[in-house]
Formats: sequence, structure tokens, C-alpha cells
Amino acid sequence: MSASAVPFPLARRGDLLDPQALRLCAEQPITRVRTMTGDPAWLVSSHRLAVQVLEDERFSLKDTANPGVPRQYALTIPPEVVNNMGNINSAGLREAVMKALSPRADRELDGWLTAEAERLLDAVRAEGAPADLRSAFADPYSAALHCRLLGIPATDWRRLMAGIDLAFVTSPQPFEGSAPNWYKDLGYLVDHLKAGPTQGLLGRFAPLRASVDDELLATVALSLFGAGAVSTSAFLQYAIIALAERPELADRLRAEPELIGRAVEELLRVNLSIGDALPRLALADVRVGGELVRAGELVLVLVEGANHDPAVFPDPERIDFDRADGPHLSFGAGRHFCPASALGRTHAQIALTVLVERLPGLRLALPADQLAWRPGFIKRLPERLPVLW
Repeated sequence: MSASAVPFPLARRGDLLDPQALRLCAEQPITRVRTMTGDPAWLVSSHRLAVQVLEDERFSLKDTANPGVPRQYALTIPPEVVNNMGNINSAGLREAVMKALSPRADRELDGWLTAEAERLLDAVRAEGAPADLRSAFADPYSAALHCRLLGIPATDWRRLMAGIDLAFVTSPQPFEGSAPNWYKDLGYLVDHLKAGPTQGLLGRFAPLRASVDDELLATVALSLFGAGAVSTSAFLQYAIIALAERPELADRLRAEPELIGRAVEELLRVNLSIGDALPRLALADVRVGGELVRAGELVLVLVEGANHDPAVFPDPERIDFDRADGPHLSFGAGRHFCPASALGRTHAQIALTVLVERLPGLRLALPADQLAWRPGFIKRLPERLPVLW
């Protein structure tokens, strides 16, 4: 690869779209980049090419964990974590996982989520402004949902969220704390399985223990907690920033609560918290756009580029709750389309409905360019999210 290859990732801020993403989408929808590990890769940034890569099974997610392949960043979690969806299918666990991830599986979920959001935001109001909505709302609300999903005590949310702080670091090379961090939380979930759980995903897994190894079951559960809790919290923080910076949008949601479904879809589309890109490894030679991607090469799908492609989303940087339905890729596409998409939508709709009701006049407590964005992390997260109302 030439020395002129674009360094990747492009940027770390999660509140501003990097202009280079729009330029690449328009001018170089597939281009060469160099990852933080120094490896060559293809970056795909248009909606059409992103869909092609995500839906073509010749581009593999699980094979990105293979030894010796080019990497987006160093593998700092065990390879079986990357391959956990493959494990789910091969071990016959998919039905249990899909049932646990469906909002319909828990008839009390909507009421519980509403009560949890109200409890947290009432505590924020009682303490007074300014308040950090990351630590006081987005993280505990999202983590509590996933504790309920797994069937573990909600009071344990902090220890598992602390594990994510190490598990999802993006680094040019492995670091010492990554493996002990993973196995500590894995052991915690194995202990819960051995105790005979009756609730949540672990309760659904309990009858399978005679034929499926405890560590595999715990790996699946821990992977789902990590991916789900950090993704839902990160999106919620982005949505809070968007509403705080555009008070007319929050005002409209208060006046027209029936818009919440469309509002969440539009906020998902413009969401920049997703992270650096979705990695895939080519298993065969495949032509993508005007380029031939060779077997063994790494392809990175820039979701923020695809979701801001003006060919699919006119005036893409404007947040428009009246926008016609568009096929955003914030939940992925193809066989790895996020299985928790319905749960994520429910989580966001309830959280934002309660937020605009409880905190009218929501605004950032400091200039947006003073938010500190976490470096070297799989999601774009502000370290704190101080707000007034």
C-alpha cells in the first residue's frame, strides 16, 4: 500500500461528522486506508457499496479474528468473542438468544423501562443542575436493561460496565489487562449459571447446560451484555447531545409524542457513536465499485458515511423527523444485522420520551467543543455529559 493511503480512523469526536467522510462517500466510495496497526485495508463509505459488503457472505466478520490477517486494531479480547454469533448458531443457542432479545418476551418491559427512566431522571432533578447524564442516566439505564435481559442483579451493573472500559479499547497492540479483564467477568457469569438461574437469558440457558459448555454460554451472555449496554448508552448520549443543541426538536417531541418512533430512526441514522467502522475479511476475490478486493484483504464499512450518503438521504446532515423512511445501516445489514434492533428501539423511544418530559429546556452545560471524547475506544463516548435544564 502506498504511503499516501488515508490513515484510519478518521476522527474521534462523536458530535460532528468528519468532512472527510462526506468527501470519500462522494469521490472515493472505496479507497485504500492504513489502520492503526499499520495494516492495509479498504474503506467503503457509500450506502450502495456498504450494503453490498454487509450482505455478501464472502465478506466475513468472524474471520477477522483469525491469526495473521490484517487488523483494524489489535485483538484485545479472545477470538471466541468475535465469533460468538457463529457459536450461537453451531451450538443451537440462537432460539434462546432471539427470544431473550425480543421486547415481546418480557410483557412488563415497557412499564419497567419507563419507571427506571423516571426514577433516574427524578434523581437528577432532585440533585439539581448541572448534571452528568452519562453517569446519572445513560449508563445506568442501559446497563440495568441488560442486567434484566441476562437475569442478573441490576445492582451489579457497575462491575460489568467497568469491564467494558477495558474490553472495548482499540489499541495498536495487545495490552496486559485485556485477558484478565475478560476472564474475570466470564467467571462471574459462569458462577451465576451454576447457581441455577430462572430469569432472563441465563435462565433460558440453564436447561442447555447438559449439552453446552458453561464457558460458551457465559461467553455469549457476556458478549451480548458488552455490545448491547455500550451501544445503547452511546446512542442515547448522542441523542441527548443532538436534542440539547437543537431545542426545537425536543420541543416538538413534547408537543407531538407520537413522533418518537420516527425521531429515533432519524437519530439512529445520523448517530456518530457507532465507532470507527464495521470490519469484514474478504474470503474470495470480489469486485466492489471499481476496485477488485482480493481474498484475505480487510474491508471496513464506514457506517456514518453510508448513513449520510446524499444519494439516499437528501440534505443528510440535517436532522429531520419528517424524513421519509430510509434504509439506515446503524443496525448493520445482512446476516449480522443486529438481533437486538427492536429492543434498542424500545429502549431509546422510552428514554427520550421521559427525558424531554422531565428535563424541558435541556441544553449542554459547556460549549460542545469542550466535551472530552474517549480516545481509543470502540464507541465514540464523551467522558462526561454535563447538562442544564
